[in-house]
Amino acid sequence: MIRNKSERLFNVVNILFMLFLCVVTLYPYLNQLAVSLNDGQDTIFGGITIYPRDFTWENYVTVFTNAGFVTSLLVSLLRVVAGTILGLVLITGAAYAISKRNLPGRNFFIFFLIIPTFISGGLIPTYILYKNLHLMNHFMVYVLPMAFVFFYMIIIRTYLQSLPPSLEESAVIDGANEFQILFRIMIPLSMPVMATVMLWLAVAHWNDWTTSLYFITKKDLFTLQYVMYKVVKEAELINEMMVLRAMTSGGGGASQQVTVTPESVKAATIIVATLPIVMLYPFLQKYFIKGVMIGAVKE
Repeated sequence: MIRNKSERLFNVVNILFMLFLCVVTLYPYLNQLAVSLNDGQDTIFGGITIYPRDFTWENYVTVFTNAGFVTSLLVSLLRVVAGTILGLVLITGAAYAISKRNLPGRNFFIFFLIIPTFISGGLIPTYILYKNLHLMNHFMVYVLPMAFVFFYMIIIRTYLQSLPPSLEESAVIDGANEFQILFRIMIPLSMPVMATVMLWLAVAHWNDWTTSLYFITKKDLFTLQYVMYKVVKEAELINEMMVLRAMTSGGGGASQQVTVTPESVKAATIIVATLPIVMLYPFLQKYFIKGVMIGAVKE
């Protein structure tokens, strides 16, 4: 009886704790969603929780009607697809090679690949390098620099080494070469870690905006994140201009005509930027959980 009471108490405390975590995790996102759907001038007064008090689509209209929004969206989608595929190919190939304990110079390759992880050349040398490689104002500047990540390679290599060696030995006996072993045996058995790395790569490409800021000047190559960053800055500038006009005109009704504020536009950009990832994650959740738990339990 005492054990049953202890178990019930533990279950109650565990459920309450998980509910608390859910609230803490979901509330900020729901609050930003409510702010993005609320009138900007009304949001200034505060008190917005998880539902809009004065519903409006103006914040999203401001974001979507920005010049170059459609083009930047296509550029971002193409970058995510190309960057994720190329990254998976290179990282998986390197991980499979490094997983071979009899690989000549294996330790040298690991040491060579780990150096950029700890030592960075800085922004100015990187800028000069990209310029000499003719990557400035080129789409490949989004893809090539992020094509290989040492940490992701280690994750995949660890998973490959956890697979039974007998699988590879049997394939070799049957006459399979290295490419057949990799694509027909290793990769199908490594879908959890592949999905995890794919999600990490996709999120990294989707959220990056500094590459456009530093290395791109052509508007046709701007990514969605950078365009939305500019939208927020433009909204802040418009708000400052309207406040200045209201002050110089003696507090006329000009400021009351503005229904969009920097905070409301910022909330709309947050929703637009995170919505694709939020929609993608549920389909990869089961693989993601398995992937991040690699090595946590050993037989």
